[in-house]
Amino acid sequence: MLINSYAKINLYLEVLNKRKDGYHDIETLFSTINLHDSLKFVLTKKPQIQILSNIPELASPNNLIYKIANRIFDDYKVKNGIRVYLNKRIPVAAGLGGGSSNAAVTFIALNALLKLKMEDEYIQRVAAEYGSDLNFFFQGGLACGSSRGEMITPLPDEKSMKLLLVNPGLAISSKEAYQLVDFEQADCKGPKMWHNSLETGIKKKYTVISDILQSMKDLGASEALMSGSGSTCIGYFKKNTQLKSSVEYFNSKLMWNKVVKTIGRSQYQKCFQNLS
Repeated sequence: MLINSYAKINLYLEVLNKRKDGYHDIETLFSTINLHDSLKFVLTKKPQIQILSNIPELASPNNLIYKIANRIFDDYKVKNGIRVYLNKRIPVAAGLGGGSSNAAVTFIALNALLKLKMEDEYIQRVAAEYGSDLNFFFQGGLACGSSRGEMITPLPDEKSMKLLLVNPGLAISSKEAYQLVDFEQADCKGPKMWHNSLETGIKKKYTVISDILQSMKDLGASEALMSGSGSTCIGYFKKNTQLKSSVEYFNSKLMWNKVVKTIGRSQYQKCFQNLS
């Protein structure tokens, strides 16, 4: 079974408070984009879980694909094994949800391949144990996330937006990003587009993020913000000429960049229909 695993961006993210369990309550606005990894799942008779990837360090038991597969195999007493081929295109630890997306696709693929008929309650509950944004990838499209981000409220599809992603090659963990939040400066005014309260602390520590966002604006972006916990930055350009100039600029800086489009829920969920 071959499935695409799509990235997400956060068009809005407000950190509300730190919880007793060590996590943070947030409000966020997720959107899927057409940047994706590809995963091929092959059932094996030998009862082991194996990951092969174009990025060798991802072929590890630390990968969420492995952890989710192992959990499902234990819970459902599966006697088969699985070999997963991961073609990684989404930057790692970049605020684009690549690992969580891969994990969600693992649920979907194993449920279909092994004919497990998983209950939605089981999927949502177990998924939330492995990542705060993982549950979003069962919905896709445009959606609000609350609590830790795992409580998902789907929103109606909107017109697709063309965006520029720029990643400076920094791997920023969610833990670090949240530790840098200045709650005294946090100002929750209700959800609105193009806001990320994780940005301030990250920009102070990693000035390259501030430089990228400022360069986007200088090049004509009407909006620019960091996605999730970073380090990927998003630019929205109303004119294609400005977008093209921005691509050329970041190419000259040898920074990874990609022009992407947001995709709606109906288009996203077509990818998982008729799996067998």
